[in-house]
Amino acid sequence: WLYEGSAAWSQARLVEEVKAEVVKWILFGRSHQRKGRKRKRMEPKVNYKELMSDQLVMLLELLLEESELSVTLLRALQRTYRLREQDAEVRHRWCELVIKHAYSPGYRDVEHFLIHDQAMGVYLYGELMVQEDPEQQALARRCLSLVQEEMDQSARRVVEEMVL
Repeated sequence: WLYEGSAAWSQARLVEEVKAEVVKWILFGRSHQRKGRKRKRMEPKVNYKELMSDQLVMLLELLLEESELSVTLLRALQRTYRLREQDAEVRHRWCELVIKHAYSPGYRDVEHFLIHDQAMGVYLYGELMVQEDPEQQALARRCLSLVQEEMDQSARRVVEEMVL
């Protein structure tokens, strides 16, 4: 019973760490959303925690709940956690953020994911099409044309229905 209690405590601590990081990122984003400032104010250097893969997934999922994230925040997020170098689960959430916020510098990450992680990419095709953004829809069509011959037949049918 002692181990179970310590495991639950440890899990709760990891969740709290992620929530604290989310707050830091949201505050960072808000401080960089103000428009029309003539002089850049020196932002205090924020120390972000190194997070494990599961924590990164949670962080990105919590950030997905935000209606607006600045380009500066998304760029800093990618740089801080090297998101394109993470596992497929993390990269999938990163791609969701890129699509939701139309972060065009991240479109190559989405393209890479759709080409190299086909089994997990079906959902992202739907996200690209539902945004009704011509650039995102073109990205979905381009990726499908590159991989449709090597895709699983049932996945290909689902994606073709969404994209074509």
